[in-house]
Amino acid sequence: MNTAWIGHRLDEKKCRFRLWAPLVKNVSLKLHLGRDTKLYPMSRDLHGYWETSIKAGPSKYYYILDSKLKRADPASFWQPEGVFGPSKTIDLKDFKWNDLKWRPPPLKDLIIYELHTGTFSPKGDLPSIIERFSYLKELGINAVELMPAAQFSGSRNWGYDGVFPFAVHDTYGGPRELQHLVNEAHLQGMAVILDVVYNHLGPEGNYFSQFAPYFTTAYNTAWGKAVNFDGPGSREVRNFFIYNALFWFKYFHIDALRLDAVHGIFDFSATHFLEQLAGEVKRYCSLNKKTHYLIAESDLNNSHIVREKDEGGYGIHAQWNDDFHHSLHACLTGERDGYYADFGKVAHIKKALEEGYCYDGNYSPYRKRLHGNSSRGLKGDKFITYIQNHDQVGNRMLGERLSVLVPFEAYKLAAAMVILSHCIPLLFMGEEYGETKPFLYFTSHKDPDLARAVARGRADEFSGFSWKGRPPNPQHIQTFMDSKPAGPGDRRQKLLLGYYKALISFRKKNLGGTSPMKVSFFDESSKILVFAPLGKPSLLYISSFNGKDVQAPLSIAGTFENIFCSSEKKWGGPGNSLPSRIGGKTTYTIRGHSLNIYRIAKR
Repeated sequence: MNTAWIGHRLDEKKCRFRLWAPLVKNVSLKLHLGRDTKLYPMSRDLHGYWETSIKAGPSKYYYILDSKLKRADPASFWQPEGVFGPSKTIDLKDFKWNDLKWRPPPLKDLIIYELHTGTFSPKGDLPSIIERFSYLKELGINAVELMPAAQFSGSRNWGYDGVFPFAVHDTYGGPRELQHLVNEAHLQGMAVILDVVYNHLGPEGNYFSQFAPYFTTAYNTAWGKAVNFDGPGSREVRNFFIYNALFWFKYFHIDALRLDAVHGIFDFSATHFLEQLAGEVKRYCSLNKKTHYLIAESDLNNSHIVREKDEGGYGIHAQWNDDFHHSLHACLTGERDGYYADFGKVAHIKKALEEGYCYDGNYSPYRKRLHGNSSRGLKGDKFITYIQNHDQVGNRMLGERLSVLVPFEAYKLAAAMVILSHCIPLLFMGEEYGETKPFLYFTSHKDPDLARAVARGRADEFSGFSWKGRPPNPQHIQTFMDSKPAGPGDRRQKLLLGYYKALISFRKKNLGGTSPMKVSFFDESSKILVFAPLGKPSLLYISSFNGKDVQAPLSIAGTFENIFCSSEKKWGGPGNSLPSRIGGKTTYTIRGHSLNIYRIAKR
């Protein structure tokens, strides 16, 4: 790694410790050796880094700041007793990897499955995920995305309240179990994506400001003080998070990082933190002859994030595209509250298919301003698309999944639009069989005042929506338990699981390109959209976003034969209304909420 190392380095003979703490006058290391404890003074360099080297094996430790404050290591690799307990040393280098020949699939070939470790299984830990790898492989998944695993307060949390960015949460199994999971995933042909949070740190157990200027009052965020990426001391703050990214690649063989809410990273320096991060990752990959990806979550619709550096961009490999989700969701549910006020027309879906962003510098009624810039020219592997993810489900007041918001045929249509798009598809756990249990927001904060404040803030978040009822209390254990998927049970769910498998299989066999879609027919009144992948003139998609059967005059150049229909009876539908062959100029009856795939007929 080219960045300054932090944390500890343990080998057979000694353990070295390195801490950045320029705000304190002296630091001592308190090492727990069995029942005994010893204090070791640390020496400081000009940049505020404190170091010492001790002859010791795996041990628990604290730092003593200015002879009085006892604190765990901000760069702790392991917090086996939670956020208020001591840090523990571990030699991450001694794990026996079996994946040395592994290379992740190209971005364009990824089929991503997002899951939350704590709710994905009854046990809620990393080994339980491994037990379901065969199920995910059979579904067609080749990339598992874990919501944040960094140590947070308590045992239940989405993960975005992490306060030890390097430490794998203790109830999930700790660092060894994550290494084991990645190793097993690679042996079974699946990449692993880890969600990391660089825009804020959690509120409970967060003592970073006692060590160094990690935060700034120059900007406000939804989570409080912004991380200091451009003020005094920011060089070492940037180093901390860049080292964290490379840490996951080096010691855990993570294939990609999903960067949470990068719009919450405020940086007005000449080289944005994201650009610097992308450059360091590129350098790391080149030196180590490895492939690793960075995937951003952003609501800015700023294409510079994913454009290459020589195009004036930051060089991040891909980003989540909420516009695609919002356009599908608003059109199929009829919801117009909150940010859905900007969507609801088939024209929005058309634009998302052809260009990526729906809002690319045009006026946003929801924001009451111009929003975004152009995404034209960007290939589909720059965008992750979905009909559900943890945000779009969990940030609803009652955590409803799309499966309980729209009819069965509309649900199948939405799934087909995502999986057959030119973008990288992402599934949220349970989506593939139409899970009906909610995914709610849950926490287990120890501080009662903080718990009450979180519950109040959660209720305030929904003021812009007309949802009825009251949000479940995030602190209640039942809120967490209600968020655990039940699994496929009835006949319809099993049919839907087969439907997903068929769509994913079709994508893998037929859709290798990433060029945007070409829309050949579009009618807002009938809500009919006919489109095809650029570079694939042999394929044609006919989709209806109308809840009822409609007649549409289509002009098809050539003769095409039907190879897939979402309305087929084998998928629990009413049957296909379109003929097995189409061509020329004819008026067709198209099933409501349907998608048909046609292939050019052989002569």
